[in-house]
Amino acid sequence: MRVVVLDGYTLNPGDLSWKGLEELGPCTVYDRTSPKQLPQRALGATALLTNKVVLDAPLLDRLPELRYIGVLATGTNVVDLAAAAVRGITVTNVPAYSTHSVAQMTFALLLEMVNGVGHHSEAVRAGRWSRSPDFSFHETPLVELSGLTMGIVGYGAIGKAVAALARAFGMGVLVHTRSPGKDRTVRYVDLDTLFGESDVVTLHCPLTPETVGLVNARRLALMKGTAYLVNAARGPIVDEKALAEALDSGRIAGAAVDVLSAEPPPADNPLLKARNCVITPHIAWASLAARRRLMDTVVGNLRAWMEGRPVNVVG
Repeated sequence: MRVVVLDGYTLNPGDLSWKGLEELGPCTVYDRTSPKQLPQRALGATALLTNKVVLDAPLLDRLPELRYIGVLATGTNVVDLAAAAVRGITVTNVPAYSTHSVAQMTFALLLEMVNGVGHHSEAVRAGRWSRSPDFSFHETPLVELSGLTMGIVGYGAIGKAVAALARAFGMGVLVHTRSPGKDRTVRYVDLDTLFGESDVVTLHCPLTPETVGLVNARRLALMKGTAYLVNAARGPIVDEKALAEALDSGRIAGAAVDVLSAEPPPADNPLLKARNCVITPHIAWASLAARRRLMDTVVGNLRAWMEGRPVNVVG
């Protein structure tokens, strides 16, 4: 069996070990793989491991020896699952490895918007406090979260972890999900109600054909002028042009995103110059603890498949 990791750098930039995979058989690890390099690197592999490298039907047709695809993430939109199933290729993913890290980052993004810690630290270093006539000064509104309402779109493991943090901050919680449960600590509502009543809307739903562009101009228009949007899910869930227009016009108070529709973003992405927009480079998942869990599960998934008892199978 030959194992090929197509884009391993983001999972392991050098602070983890590939030993677990290497113990399972011959293993080649590439930091990154371009579309041009992909066919040759994948040829002859029994198992391919991918994070963002797209494995579509035309490629799978060229890989007769391929029997297993391991996605180094939770989302599986980079793999043509239907094509893999037709060809008898098992596809696995890694659920729930980054739950606490993403929930933590969600609040880091929100707190930057409502407290401006980074902004005010830079203001101090730039000498603006030293030049102030007062012992205390602030350049952005300071917003207390207690008593406000958080609306959570998607209520899987991450959504539930974010809800717990919101309650700890004294916030009420609205939830929109495909499968409402019996959690009495939240109120289940439709999307329009959630966007209209929330002081903070945070996205934790998967990227599917139904969620592409879910946050569009119409839904942004439903939001309060004092409300904030947080996206630590997937970039295409948000219509970035509509969001930039809502920010620049003052339609909403601010947005913070860890994901964009194209990553890295082209220079003309409208959010890069939008007013009151915090952007981080898709790092919510990437704490050392989360990546260690991810690595352990990737190895466990492949080992289980080799032993004839596949786990975390998708498709």
